[in-house]
Amino acid sequence: MIEVKNITKSFDGKTILHDISATFHTGKTNLIIGQSGSGKTVLMKSLVGLIRPEMGEILYDGRDLLKMDSSQVKDLRKEIGMLFQGSALFDSETVLGNVMFPLVMFTKMTEAEMRDRALFCLERVNLKGADKKYPSEISGGMQKRVAIARAIALNPKYLFCDEPNSGLDPKTSIVIDELLSDITHEYNITTIINTHDMNSVLGIGENIIFINKGYRDWVGNKDKIFETTNEALSDFVFATDLFQKVKDYVVHNSHHIR
Repeated sequence: MIEVKNITKSFDGKTILHDISATFHTGKTNLIIGQSGSGKTVLMKSLVGLIRPEMGEILYDGRDLLKMDSSQVKDLRKEIGMLFQGSALFDSETVLGNVMFPLVMFTKMTEAEMRDRALFCLERVNLKGADKKYPSEISGGMQKRVAIARAIALNPKYLFCDEPNSGLDPKTSIVIDELLSDITHEYNITTIINTHDMNSVLGIGENIIFINKGYRDWVGNKDKIFETTNEALSDFVFATDLFQKVKDYVVHNSHHIR
């Protein structure tokens, strides 16, 4: 579990995050959502230590990131998996080499042990047999799955995903969402996903934090989102006609069932 308590962050005298508190639960898909410029990316970067807030606490199972020395931060990073927006694979390395990279960097495994672990992770994301290919030889969806395999190679306790469906078609996006959800539950990971994909919100949003103009404006899950009276959240999630029709259908049928 990661707890954020009273985080405040400013740039050039302008406050971007206003006294934000939130809990990201273990074994659940925790989503951070909000308009562009809302502060959700700054919050994500603060969580992983790329940005240091002026005030507040960031607790990893009770350990305050903001009070750690460099050695403690380095140890914590071994417990963290990262899935970057553009997959961030090394073009000159094979799929296997990409997944092995964190193992080479952070473990004392033998070559054979690293290879076995990487192959296991590739099989877990349904990429068995793709280990000898290069990123340029596989699709965007497959690249994203390689990135997920790399992110879980160190068996992380915490998994951060920045716009995991960026650039993917809707069908592939659903595959990635379901994979992230399955891995989260299977390995009991604290997974935090920064997203603007409403399919993800309504599909796997077990704990959703809505950031609006730098404030934590709403917390709930994918079911509660249909009942929200928060106008900013409703405008954001149900901005398109399609999602508005989905909301109307769900609300109508829930009332009908009652």
